[in-house]
Formats: sequence, structure tokens, C-alpha cells
Amino acid sequence: MDGIASLSPEARQKLTGQLKLTGKSKPTRRVWIPKPGRDEKRPLGIPTIYDRALQGIVKAALEPEWEARFEPNSYGFRPGRSCQDAIKHIKDAIQNKDKYVLDADLAKCFDRINHIALLRKLGYTGKIRQQIKAWLKAGVIDSGVFTATSEGTPQGGVISPLLANIALHGMENMLIEFAKTLDMRRKDKPNSQISWQQKVKSLTFIRYADDFLVLHKDLNVVTRCRELISEWLNGMGLELKPSKTRIAHTLHPELSEDGLAGFDFLGYHIQQFPAGKYVSAKHPSTLKPLGFKTLITPSKDACKIHQRNIKDVIKKHKNSHQAKLIKELNPIIRGWTNYYSFSDAQTTGELTRQDHLIFQKLRAWARYRTGKWNKKTKAKYWKKIDKNNWVFATRSGDVNPLRLLTHTKFGSSSTEYVKVKGEDSPFNGKLVYWSTRMGRSPDLPTRKAILLRSQKGICFWCCLRFREGDILEEDHILARALGGKDEYKNLQLLHGHCHDEKTALDLEYIKEKELSNYYDNFSKELNKYDWYWKNDILYIPETKSRGVQ
Repeated sequence: MDGIASLSPEARQKLTGQLKLTGKSKPTRRVWIPKPGRDEKRPLGIPTIYDRALQGIVKAALEPEWEARFEPNSYGFRPGRSCQDAIKHIKDAIQNKDKYVLDADLAKCFDRINHIALLRKLGYTGKIRQQIKAWLKAGVIDSGVFTATSEGTPQGGVISPLLANIALHGMENMLIEFAKTLDMRRKDKPNSQISWQQKVKSLTFIRYADDFLVLHKDLNVVTRCRELISEWLNGMGLELKPSKTRIAHTLHPELSEDGLAGFDFLGYHIQQFPAGKYVSAKHPSTLKPLGFKTLITPSKDACKIHQRNIKDVIKKHKNSHQAKLIKELNPIIRGWTNYYSFSDAQTTGELTRQDHLIFQKLRAWARYRTGKWNKKTKAKYWKKIDKNNWVFATRSGDVNPLRLLTHTKFGSSSTEYVKVKGEDSPFNGKLVYWSTRMGRSPDLPTRKAILLRSQKGICFWCCLRFREGDILEEDHILARALGGKDEYKNLQLLHGHCHDEKTALDLEYIKEKELSNYYDNFSKELNKYDWYWKNDILYIPETKSRGVQ
């Protein structure tokens, strides 16, 4: 809003001494960005650099406290949690039983949060409350026109995602209390209720920011959850978005409101398909075939958007060198496939299909540049590398030959991803767990955290896993005294006692090498003379007529 888009390093250093809680804020600048795959646009509120820096400080102070209070099945905008954690949670909830699902979204969540209810839920007083209130009430400037803000938190602010999570905190606990009152009887004793722990476990709630799911085997329970959630949201000034809220069934399309089985969530399509006893999975307790298989694949909209992005890049570079085209396509392919790497896109052939669609676009690109499609055109842009005959790559004689990445290179399975543990947070002091999982931890040096992740939490000397509280020490694989360098490929993380053993062996080897070098050098010098032994005494003659003992 003040016209400053960036700061020099000197200005940043100067700004650090000026940040303080004043209870005031400048208006945000309104920017409209398109929503992927839709005509409507999303409003962003861009604060000034001063306000963004101050919001970062306040967030760093508040986040550890709220991470300790947040519900375990909330995954959006939280450190150490990702979309893949939410998807794996869904897979775990439905892989042994087909269920009804409430697929819900909130209408303009960030823009409609009630300020009074949010400040009351925060529970802060003094300068923190005044400063957060100032950010909420700062207003926006759109095309030079100022508009006051009486509700909502601006998308684009550093602290806005945390405030949105705080506003939606408590929804899961409300559903847990409802689940305890469900009428669910035991199969062996129809007159007896199952335990409240089993009732709570039967109801699955998963939230990623303002998108959430409710899963249960009973349609009446899911319907009642929708009513309870609508009532709960009213207290925060929010409501469900009818066009993006539906009740579906994971297996049977006739049980869904719109006649379509499965649902889309975070760019994935989750659905169960009927399968025979040799194809479907088996129940872990009874080992009987389930009669269906659960597949998690990229959604149709996600595939269309991906191909549209590929098409735009190829069209932009229709007159550019092949290397420029490959350099811009590779990050798009790598990012998309990394996001869907822990899905069933490989087994269903979706990754192969994406490669084929890109090949068709590149073939049209080559035909446009050469005016024809023949063996000469193929040989110009496609090469045989290793065992692959069709590789879109620059000439092998180029200084830095480039090759186009393929989607199938990153294929994996939806069962391989390991979900984050329960309510764990990077601020809970579990250094080994979070360093092994993320490659960083607030309380551990960066180099140790990176080594922990690369070693997958295993000590390479004793081959045992590191545990919380263990002494972790860096070790040079090839000792510095033997010519080893201080770089990551020559570093490993060992237990303290393992490091002592390794160092002791290194010292012995160094002494042996020094002694061996001493005798080698002594022998070289000795061979310069006509030496001889006499009565166990070594004589080195200085001249032919005189011997020296």
C-alpha cells in the first residue's frame, strides 16, 4: 500500500530495531488472483513490509502455544503437517470399510470470520489484543478506494492462517462429544452399547483449513453432523457453501446425493471400486476379502489444470530453443508428480497418460518448427538415452544437454506415506522425530537435523535408531587428519559412545599410517648408502674406507 515492494539488506537490518507493538496498522492493498480452474477470483490483502514483519514476530510467539492446543486432525497451515498427512488419514479410515462422507467447504471463510468471536477465543489482553484487533480492522485499499473491514482476516497476511485455524478450533471436539452419545450396540450383545472410545473412533473428522470431511458408516450420523457443524459455525459468523457441500458414499454411487461415488479433496479423488477376492484387500483381523479396493488418484480438475499449464508453456516457447522449453517444463512436471507421488496414480496409469498427453503437445510443437513430422524431425528433438528410445532432449554434443523429466519417474503408492503422529508438533521437544521427518527442528542445529533425515534416524556405526535424549555427535567419515573434507557427503551422525569408538579406531589408523610413513621415509634415505649389518649393529659408511655405527 505504501509503494515499497522490497528492502535492501541494510534496510531490513534497520527495520528490526523499529518493530514494536503499537496497536496500529496501515490498510492492506487489495489484489485479485484467479482461482485454479474457475472464473471467480480470490481477494488478497497485502500488508506493508513493516506489518508483515511484525505479524511474523507475533505469530512466532503465539504458534507454539496454539500448536499444543490444536486438535489432532487439523492439517492445514500447521508446521510439520501437509496435505499428504490428511490424505493418508482418509486412506486409513476407509481402507477396511465403505462409508458415507460429508464433503464440506466454507463460504468465504477468511472474509467472514467474526472479529468479536475470534478475539474472545484468542483470550489475550493488553498490547497483543490491541495489535491483532488493529490488523483485523485495518481496512483495504482497492484501486485507490478505502473500504473498512468489519469482519474477516485478510488473505495474504502472515498471521491470517493461524487466526483462521484458531477460529475453527473446537469443531472436532464438538463432534467427539456428539459421537459419545451415538446409539451403537454390540453385535454379540444387541442390548449393550459399545464403549464410548469405539464410538469416537467410528467417526472420522479431517480438516484442512476451511475444507473438511466427516466419515461414518451410518448416513443418519453424517446428516446430523452437518446440522451440528452449521450451528457451530454460526457462532463464528461462518456458514457452509451449498455448491461445494455434499454427502456421498465411497463405494456405491446410488447412495450418494448426486449419484457419484467417491469425492475430491485437496486435488485428490478418493473412491472405492468393487473387486474380486484376488484383487481386493483383506480385512486385517479376519483376513477375508473386503470385496472392494480403495484408490487415491489425482482429480480430473487437477489433471486438466496441469495439462493447461503445460500447454501454455509450450505455446509461449513455440519459437524458443529446445533447452529453454525443457528448463521451464521440468519444474512443473517435478512439482506436480512430487505432490501426487504418494497416490495410486502410477498403478492406475495416470502418470503414463500425462506423459502421453505431453508427447502429443511436443510433437505438435516440433511439427510447427519444422513444417513436417518424419524421422529427421524425431532425431532432432528426441534421443535414445540408456534404454529409453523416446527422450525429449537437446543434442548430446551440447555443452549442457538437457532432458525432459517424465511423470512415471516419480511414481509411488498411497500406502507408503507415513502420517504424522497424533497431536505431535515440532515444538514438543521431540528432536529426533521431527528432524528425521522434516530435516529441521527449532531446537537442533541445521546440520544435525539434515543428517538425521538423510540417515532416516539410524546411527551408521551401531545400526540402531536414535532415541530422544541420546547424545548426537557429528563425525567425519574420513578423518580430517587423513585428508577428509568438512562437507555433507563426508559427514555422519553417531551416538556419543559410537563416535568415541570410531575416533579411537581412527587414531590407531593414523598412528599406524604415521609410523608406516616414518619407516618408508627412513628406508628411502637408507637406500642411498651402502649399509650393512655386523653383530646386530647397523653400519652406514660415509666413505668406502670408513664405517659409521
